[in-house]
Amino acid sequence: MKILFITDNFPPEVNAPATRTYEHVKEWIKDKDVEVTILTCAPNFPHGKVYDGYKNRFYQREKFDGIDVIRVWSYMSKNEGFIKRVLDYTSFAFMAFWIGLFEKFDVIVATSPQFFTTWAGWGLAKIKRKPWVFELRDLWPESIKTVGAMKHGKAIEILEKIELGLYKSSDLVVAVTQAFKQNLINRGIDESKIKVVTNGSNLDLFVPREKDKALLSELKLKDKFVVGYIGTHGMAHSLDFIVRSISKIKDERFHFLFVGDGAVKSSVVGLADSLGLRNVTFLEPVLKDEVPRYLSICDVMLAPLKKDDNFKIVIPSKIFEASAMQKPILLGVEGQAKEILEKYGAGVCFEPENEADFIKKLNTLKDATIYNECKNSCLKLANDYNRKKLANDMIGILKTLA
Repeated sequence: MKILFITDNFPPEVNAPATRTYEHVKEWIKDKDVEVTILTCAPNFPHGKVYDGYKNRFYQREKFDGIDVIRVWSYMSKNEGFIKRVLDYTSFAFMAFWIGLFEKFDVIVATSPQFFTTWAGWGLAKIKRKPWVFELRDLWPESIKTVGAMKHGKAIEILEKIELGLYKSSDLVVAVTQAFKQNLINRGIDESKIKVVTNGSNLDLFVPREKDKALLSELKLKDKFVVGYIGTHGMAHSLDFIVRSISKIKDERFHFLFVGDGAVKSSVVGLADSLGLRNVTFLEPVLKDEVPRYLSICDVMLAPLKKDDNFKIVIPSKIFEASAMQKPILLGVEGQAKEILEKYGAGVCFEPENEADFIKKLNTLKDATIYNECKNSCLKLANDYNRKKLANDMIGILKTLA
């Protein structure tokens, strides 16, 4: 079976879509009967600048860690500004469609949240008369309304009609949460064509380990209770709320470590500076293989989102990486993510954007008994969401179409 996988993000980029695709495909190609070609663009997320060693060419082909990868030209922009990002996404979709016409494949997989990527999948499926799969990682355009990037109006209504049309035209929808599946069922999509393959833990990369003493010394965090956030600093993540809450914390042992970049990074750093915070460190993104080193020095991992009903159906991938390294999670998300965390007891939850509750729950994790109970529960969560198992589940689903 030959799979054409269309994605706007792929390593060396280190965000959640790139990681999920890479880790799934690495498993898939172990099967001698499966061939996968990744159709993507030159790595540029989140700054909109091409990574060293790459160029934004019309067409380039490479082997990335044994995976066949085609990279096409796209308009590139920093991960901020709605119009520029739409131009970024649509240019990639246009190029992916035209290059895809010359590829041979049995099944197409097109992944969101870059909504326009799925347009390319749909178009290729129609012309090449091949089945296509909509991998649903985010409910777009609903999510852009939620973060305030676009107000509800005629444009949103048109995009929502296109969204529903794409779900209906696909041969399968693979959603990353049960809540996404239920959302589609409630909107009239046939339940039988919706499968769920959640995000999970890479148990080869993320392994419990001692704190990296050299890194602790370098960052001057020895003897601190480190609360870490590693990932995209985006409009959905409510990091401005976190920084304002930090300013109210009196315990000098707490230190907050933010690693990553995104649309709101500069404004969040500016806010911390204006508040005169001395217990916060901001670092640039690190390579995926370096993430466990930074996770090791954290005592607790932070996973917040804005308070909005639409985020109740989201499960942050951060909870799987943290749990695999036995780092209790301080979760600021309601709904399905909260249900998972509480089921396993792998951390504590605070009400999103509730300052008093955030500080209270943070202090709860200072209790040694509670902390160790959460830590000991983490591995059960990680093992139940083993990425290799989930990857095999998904390739089994795709094989039904070949």
